[in-house]
Amino acid sequence: MAIDLKLVFQLSAPPQRVLELLTNAALVRKWSGSDAVIEAKEGGVFEMFDGWVSGKVTKIGAKELAYTWKTSDWPAETKESEVLYILEGRDGGTKVTVHHTGLPTEDEAASHRSGWTDYFFDPLEDYIMIFEQ
Repeated sequence: MAIDLKLVFQLSAPPQRVLELLTNAALVRKWSGSDAVIEAKEGGVFEMFDGWVSGKVTKIGAKELAYTWKTSDWPAETKESEVLYILEGRDGGTKVTVHHTGLPTEDEAASHRSGWTDYFFDPLEDYIMIFEQ
């Protein structure tokens, strides 16, 4: 049975800049501290965290981004999950709602719940506060 997460984060940059920080591989490398490949077009390749996660871009627009997500830790037969970001201008920054659907187990859902904060959105906000302000 697949598990779904819905998480909300607030970032200190406007939506257009947040989208760029999520889709420009050079910028992703800067804030994540690891290698990334992102082809910012539908069907484009997506890889982050030195290849730990990979997938394909399924949707890209001014206020949303989606891609498939499968980690190298998951067994080969495990189906890809999907990540959808919805960006809303809020309080001089961006409210980011993350829908991560199709996680394979409760343990993976728990790990990803904390991982989205610790390894993704906290470093992204730190980068914005240090280099973008």
